[in-house]
Amino acid sequence: MRSPEQAIWDLVREWLRKAEEDLHVARELMERDRISYNPVGFHAQQAAEKYLKGLLTRHQIPFPKTHDIEEWLTLTDKATPGIHAELRDAEILSPYGVEIRYPDERPDLNQRQGAEAVRLAGLVRTAVMQRLDAYLRAGRPGASL
Repeated sequence: MRSPEQAIWDLVREWLRKAEEDLHVARELMERDRISYNPVGFHAQQAAEKYLKGLLTRHQIPFPKTHDIEEWLTLTDKATPGIHAELRDAEILSPYGVEIRYPDERPDLNQRQGAEAVRLAGLVRTAVMQRLDAYLRAGRPGASL
């Protein structure tokens, strides 16, 4: 039977795995000719959100169902002060989680905006992974050697 610490560690790893998938897709989409960069923005936003969810899970901070990066950063700042200020620019990703996917909500992203979305998601990745490095390297809590 897994301990609560093991379950948390596993869930953190799963959030990060899913974030990596989204970031990989966003980067891959940027390498292709596009009729729209909206999918790039969507996957970049999703990656950033999932990295932040991983960090919140690690610190056992409950989070609501939202795609608002500013809200995620405000919550993560409780556990890791300074992260909100460090990643404030990533707040522009928020509308890419929902609004960009529907007609008439906002203009389509262009190539520059798609590239910026990927860059910002990468910054979120770096910041979160730096803060989780020791936790992840310590290995699965309670695991037998």
